[in-house]
Amino acid sequence: MSRRRISRAGFTAWGFSGSGEPALDRILYQHALLGLRVQVVLRLTLTVFLVLVVALDPPAQLRAPIWAVVGAYLAWALASIAPARRAARRTLRWAWLALLVDLLALTAVAVLAARSDQTSWTSDVLLTGFAFIPMAAATQLRPAVCAAIAVPTTLVFLLTSAAARSANGEPWSSVLLHTLVIAGLGAGSILLSAVARSRVLTIATLARERSELLDDAVRIEARERRELAEALHDGALQFVLAARAEMDAVRRGEPVAIDRVDTALAQSGRLLRSTLAALNPAVLERHGLSTAITELARATESSSDLSILVDTAAWPDHPTAADALLFAAARELLGNVVRHARARHVEMTLEHADGQARLVVVDDGIGITDDDVSQQSLDARMANGHLGLASRRVRLAVAGGSLSVRPRTGSGTVAVATVPLEP
Repeated sequence: MSRRRISRAGFTAWGFSGSGEPALDRILYQHALLGLRVQVVLRLTLTVFLVLVVALDPPAQLRAPIWAVVGAYLAWALASIAPARRAARRTLRWAWLALLVDLLALTAVAVLAARSDQTSWTSDVLLTGFAFIPMAAATQLRPAVCAAIAVPTTLVFLLTSAAARSANGEPWSSVLLHTLVIAGLGAGSILLSAVARSRVLTIATLARERSELLDDAVRIEARERRELAEALHDGALQFVLAARAEMDAVRRGEPVAIDRVDTALAQSGRLLRSTLAALNPAVLERHGLSTAITELARATESSSDLSILVDTAAWPDHPTAADALLFAAARELLGNVVRHARARHVEMTLEHADGQARLVVVDDGIGITDDDVSQQSLDARMANGHLGLASRRVRLAVAGGSLSVRPRTGSGTVAVATVPLEP
């Protein structure tokens, strides 16, 4: 089954460039909007921090310009609340630029506080606010964008700390150590952004695969219903209609007509039993795969020109966990031989060894090419509604097994289905 992955480049642009899949776009949009809301909360927290620092530890001078910057930043923070409720996709794509405004406002307040007096602790306290910037950048789910914020934040913090040394008397060793802490926060934000991005991609991919599996299940069900209708119409129904047509001859007292009615009803009964056995093989549950495969081979022989040899010597005489999967694979493979292979002889072998259950189906038909059973070919056939072989391969793969189909040396085809068995 095809598993189309979400484009990495498309996700870098928030995946809103028109993927054509509303469910996936909705998932990416919701995560992007959640990140924007967290960013707004951190911005408001930073705003409260600035207001409290300037109010509780006011600088000696330059109070007017400092309060002007704080007031403008407060208005900016409040204005950013509205887009966070339900932002447009373009807004989400460029929301990271707002972090540069946060960095500029914090830098301006810290530098003005450092210049306001020869000795001031206001700037020293304000420098701790730089820790908010990398945390807000981590909400972007884009490591490259996060790095574009974290690196300038570290450099600006170093320069601002150097400019504030004359006011707070901080030694260079302390400045470098504090810068190292901010750099560590920046690196951590980049890594967290990468982890969060990976998780969102995984969620979106799983959502897509779930949607594809549901679509495949619907198509498989429709295919099975169509095949059942065809089997009943072309098989048992024809014999029933023939028996009904012979009833006029029975009414006229023709003795041979009764024999023909009896033959038609017997054939219809056989075909109905064969169809019911394929739909719900009770023998599989009661007697195991060996007996079920043998019955399947007999039913196929009676309705076709095939000669089928079944070898179950290496298979246990009790039910196993692989019975249902291998029986469905055998039914599909044998049906393909009847419909397409033009074969005369088929060999079916069941093996159970080394923790593996294996079904081998070999025919002497017209054969296939490697391109016929490539993944690309199976994907194309599934897209066109031909789900049999591809769906078997997917169901075996889900169980940890596999299905390989290859040309047979000389002529014909070899199909091998495997399923791992737990000890």
